[in-house]
Amino acid sequence: MSDTEYFEDISVGDRRSFGERTITRDDIVEFAREYDPQPIHTDEGAAAETMMGGLIASGWHTASVCMRLMIDNMSDRALVAARGIDELRWIRPVRPGDTLTVEVEVLETSAADGRNEIGYVDERLTGYNQDGEAVISWISLEMVSRRESLENGSETSAE
Repeated sequence: MSDTEYFEDISVGDRRSFGERTITRDDIVEFAREYDPQPIHTDEGAAAETMMGGLIASGWHTASVCMRLMIDNMSDRALVAARGIDELRWIRPVRPGDTLTVEVEVLETSAADGRNEIGYVDERLTGYNQDGEAVISWISLEMVSRRESLENGSETSAE
Protein backbone atom coordinates (compact mmCIF):
# COMPACT_ATOMS: atom_id res chain seq x y z
CA MET A 1 0.00 0.00 0.00
CA SER A 2 1.37 3.40 -0.97
CA ASP A 3 1.83 6.25 1.52
CA THR A 4 0.88 8.70 -1.22
CA GLU A 5 -2.15 10.86 -0.44
CA TYR A 6 -4.50 11.01 -3.42
CA PHE A 7 -7.58 13.15 -4.00
CA GLU A 8 -9.82 10.40 -2.60
CA ASP A 9 -7.91 10.48 0.72
CA ILE A 10 -8.54 14.18 1.35
CA SER A 11 -11.59 15.39 3.28
CA VAL A 12 -13.00 18.80 4.06
CA GLY A 13 -11.85 19.76 7.56
CA ASP A 14 -8.55 17.84 7.42
CA ARG A 15 -5.81 19.85 9.14
CA ARG A 16 -2.05 19.60 9.31
CA SER A 17 0.35 21.71 11.34
CA PHE A 18 4.06 21.60 10.66
CA GLY A 19 7.36 23.24 10.05
CA GLU A 20 9.49 25.67 11.89
CA ARG A 21 11.76 28.31 10.46
CA THR A 22 13.36 31.20 12.31
CA ILE A 23 13.75 34.34 10.22
CA THR A 24 16.99 36.26 10.78
CA ARG A 25 17.86 39.87 10.04
CA ASP A 26 20.20 38.66 7.32
CA ASP A 27 17.43 36.52 5.76
CA ILE A 28 15.15 39.56 5.61
CA VAL A 29 17.72 41.87 4.08
CA GLU A 30 19.07 39.30 1.60
CA PHE A 31 15.62 38.40 0.27
CA ALA A 32 14.57 42.05 0.06
CA ARG A 33 17.71 43.18 -1.74
CA GLU A 34 17.02 40.58 -4.42
CA TYR A 35 13.22 40.73 -4.72
CA ASP A 36 11.62 43.61 -2.76
CA PRO A 37 14.23 46.35 -2.19
CA GLN A 38 12.22 48.72 -0.05
CA PRO A 39 13.91 50.47 2.90
CA ILE A 40 11.51 48.91 5.41
CA HIS A 41 13.05 45.54 4.46
CA THR A 42 16.67 46.56 3.80
CA ASP A 43 17.59 49.54 6.03
CA GLU A 44 17.20 49.24 9.80
CA GLY A 45 17.55 53.00 10.32
CA ALA A 46 14.94 53.91 7.73
CA ALA A 47 12.65 51.12 8.92
CA ALA A 48 12.84 52.42 12.50
CA GLU A 49 11.33 55.72 11.29
CA THR A 50 8.24 54.05 9.79
CA MET A 51 4.98 53.05 11.45
CA MET A 52 6.43 49.51 11.74
CA GLY A 53 9.14 50.79 14.06
CA GLY A 54 11.83 48.52 12.65
CA LEU A 55 12.93 46.06 10.01
CA ILE A 56 10.25 43.65 8.76
CA ALA A 57 10.26 40.82 6.24
CA SER A 58 8.75 41.39 2.83
CA GLY A 59 5.34 39.78 2.58
CA TRP A 60 6.70 37.86 -0.41
CA HIS A 61 9.50 36.54 1.80
CA THR A 62 6.98 35.40 4.39
CA ALA A 63 4.89 33.74 1.67
CA SER A 64 7.97 32.00 0.25
CA VAL A 65 9.02 30.61 3.63
CA CYS A 66 5.49 29.33 4.34
CA MET A 67 5.28 27.77 0.88
CA ARG A 68 8.58 25.98 1.47
CA LEU A 69 7.39 24.69 4.85
CA MET A 70 4.19 23.41 3.23
CA ILE A 71 5.93 21.67 0.34
CA ASP A 72 8.61 20.12 2.55
CA ASN A 73 5.95 18.65 4.82
CA MET A 74 3.31 17.62 2.29
CA SER A 75 5.56 15.79 -0.14
CA ASP A 76 3.41 12.66 0.22
CA ARG A 77 0.50 14.32 -1.62
CA ALA A 78 -0.03 13.46 -5.30
CA LEU A 79 0.00 17.16 -6.17
CA VAL A 80 -0.14 17.91 -9.90
CA ALA A 81 -0.12 21.72 -9.89
CA ALA A 82 -1.91 24.75 -8.51
CA ARG A 83 -4.76 26.63 -10.15
CA GLY A 84 -3.89 29.77 -8.22
CA ILE A 85 -4.08 31.45 -4.86
CA ASP A 86 -7.00 33.42 -3.45
CA GLU A 87 -7.31 35.80 -0.52
CA LEU A 88 -3.61 36.36 0.18
CA ARG A 89 -3.35 38.41 3.37
CA TRP A 90 -0.33 39.71 5.23
CA ILE A 91 -1.82 39.89 8.69
CA ARG A 92 1.06 41.13 10.82
CA PRO A 93 4.72 41.87 10.21
CA VAL A 94 7.43 39.23 10.51
CA ARG A 95 10.47 40.56 12.34
CA PRO A 96 14.01 39.31 12.84
CA GLY A 97 13.96 36.39 15.27
CA ASP A 98 10.38 35.34 14.55
CA THR A 99 9.87 31.60 14.13
CA LEU A 100 7.20 30.59 11.63
CA THR A 101 5.03 27.48 11.58
CA VAL A 102 2.22 26.59 9.18
CA GLU A 103 -1.27 25.13 9.45
CA VAL A 104 -3.20 23.91 6.41
CA GLU A 105 -6.95 23.19 6.49
CA VAL A 106 -8.93 21.63 3.64
CA LEU A 107 -11.87 23.90 2.81
CA GLU A 108 -13.34 22.20 -0.25
CA THR A 109 -12.83 19.25 -2.56
CA SER A 110 -14.49 18.79 -5.93
CA ALA A 111 -14.26 16.81 -9.12
CA ALA A 112 -12.44 18.57 -11.92
CA ASP A 113 -14.77 19.28 -14.84
CA GLY A 114 -13.75 17.10 -17.76
CA ARG A 115 -10.57 15.95 -16.00
CA ASN A 116 -11.18 12.50 -14.52
CA GLU A 117 -7.53 12.02 -13.57
CA ILE A 118 -7.51 14.89 -11.04
CA GLY A 119 -9.62 16.52 -8.37
CA TYR A 120 -9.59 20.04 -6.96
CA VAL A 121 -8.58 20.72 -3.37
CA ASP A 122 -8.89 24.20 -1.87
CA GLU A 123 -6.93 24.72 1.35
CA ARG A 124 -6.35 27.64 3.68
CA LEU A 125 -2.72 28.03 4.68
CA THR A 126 -2.07 30.12 7.78
CA GLY A 127 1.42 31.02 8.94
CA TYR A 128 1.97 31.72 12.64
CA ASN A 129 4.79 33.31 14.62
CA GLN A 130 6.24 31.87 17.81
CA ASP A 131 3.48 33.56 19.86
CA GLY A 132 0.75 31.76 17.91
CA GLU A 133 -0.25 34.95 16.11
CA ALA A 134 -1.30 34.61 12.47
CA VAL A 135 1.10 36.50 10.18
CA ILE A 136 -0.11 35.39 6.73
CA SER A 137 -2.91 33.41 5.11
CA TRP A 138 -4.08 32.38 1.68
CA ILE A 139 -6.27 29.83 -0.04
CA SER A 140 -4.33 27.45 -2.24
CA LEU A 141 -6.24 26.03 -5.22
CA GLU A 142 -4.65 22.64 -5.92
CA MET A 143 -5.02 19.91 -8.50
CA VAL A 144 -4.42 16.45 -6.98
CA SER A 145 -4.19 13.12 -8.81
CA ARG A 146 -6.95 10.60 -8.35
CA ARG A 147 -5.78 7.19 -7.14
CA GLU A 148 -7.39 5.02 -9.82
CA SER A 149 -6.08 7.18 -12.62
CA LEU A 150 -2.46 6.73 -11.55
CA GLU A 151 -2.46 3.26 -10.03
CA ASN A 152 -4.52 1.59 -12.76
CA GLY A 153 -3.27 3.65 -15.65
CA SER A 154 -6.87 4.34 -16.67
CA GLU A 155 -9.37 7.16 -16.49
CA THR A 156 -11.94 7.18 -13.70
CA SER A 157 -15.33 8.77 -13.75
CA ALA A 158 -15.68 11.94 -11.71
CA GLU A 159 -18.73 11.54 -9.52
